[in-house]
Amino acid sequence: MNPPSRPAVAVAAVLAGVLALAGCTSGSTSARSSAASTSAMPSQSSSPAGTSSSAARTSATASLKPAPGALAGMPPLLSSQDVYAADRPNALSPVVRGEPAYVYVPNSKSNDVDVIDQHSLKVIRSFPGGDEPQHVVPSYDLRTLYVTADIPGHGSITPINPHTGLPGRPLRIDDAYNLYFTPDGRYAVVVQQAYHRLAFYNPHTWKLHDYLNVPTCLGIDHMDFTADGNELLASCEFTNDLAVIDVAHHRLLRMVHLQQVDGGMPHDVKLSPNGRCFFVADMVANGVYVVDAHTFGVVRFQPTGKGAHGLYVSRDSKWLYVTNRDEGSISVLDANTGRPLKKWRLPHGGSPDMGNLSADGSVLWLSGRYNSVVYAIDAHSGRLIRKIKVGSGPHGLCVWPLPGRYSLGHTGILR
Repeated sequence: MNPPSRPAVAVAAVLAGVLALAGCTSGSTSARSSAASTSAMPSQSSSPAGTSSSAARTSATASLKPAPGALAGMPPLLSSQDVYAADRPNALSPVVRGEPAYVYVPNSKSNDVDVIDQHSLKVIRSFPGGDEPQHVVPSYDLRTLYVTADIPGHGSITPINPHTGLPGRPLRIDDAYNLYFTPDGRYAVVVQQAYHRLAFYNPHTWKLHDYLNVPTCLGIDHMDFTADGNELLASCEFTNDLAVIDVAHHRLLRMVHLQQVDGGMPHDVKLSPNGRCFFVADMVANGVYVVDAHTFGVVRFQPTGKGAHGLYVSRDSKWLYVTNRDEGSISVLDANTGRPLKKWRLPHGGSPDMGNLSADGSVLWLSGRYNSVVYAIDAHSGRLIRKIKVGSGPHGLCVWPLPGRYSLGHTGILR
């Protein structure tokens, strides 16, 4: 069969881009976009270099009120077009400004946490992380980091003081695989993967409020919230499903079955900057689902690479980084449409898993799950800056400090 002509290819490419954009915007611009109104939290500020622009932005938005229909108590977003508008390079909250620039690496097999200095690119200390530590998670108020450990019957959450980088006394919370915070800051949501449920705790006293059992969502593990904060979308790793959950009432609204491949394993979930769609990485389907954030219907599937796993948005909200763990690569997509832009391969392969970007957005830090290393990658060119030896089974590392006003959890979803 003869290849299509260049004009035909160009037309097809343009059409694909239009369809991708339409898929993320169709039926989702009303409630979700209007909920993303603008106003700054009183404590919001940027780094010293950007103080004047931050002050001007705060002054311009301080009089605006929360949008109708948004989750009560949720701080309004800074931009109706970008849920990550508060995450600009070095736009650090006064709460975290001046804290040491470290990377906290939970090693699931060696049961410890390595602390990497971002400047020297060296491990400066290690400490126990509980039985099978999985993620290091910033608290809603940005004042504490938490190490989640998930062995059933021996689970724990260990607080870290980000001013010193030192751990505190562990909290005995069972099967703490992952940790999130509701957008109003009212609840800490402990993801109890082995028990197929979410546990809602008071984030200050750590007193249990209630459970949401989701027995049809086997392997519940990652999630993100709609722009208005009213729903969360969670991945069900072992049933190839997504769960849509009412945030205020802690109830399951619906299940969404994924059909790209049989036996798929959805993992990380990330809301697009414009708030119109979710991206869901699937390790078996080897790519990313685009899910409408209003209807929760699957719009399309974007292939990226073998073992698609983690999802991270660039500091300018233009790129979505996708870690392809089983082939040692990172795909870069358009952060609003999911359109593929480029692909980077680690020298000699690897297993890029989870992480985040540096505060200035210049370095993408990722754990090498099966190689006992952490990768420091140039976030603009994909060049491997350094490969740093750590403990066994590094997983959900946390880069700190990060720009933003409050944390929704995981390895640093800030808004």
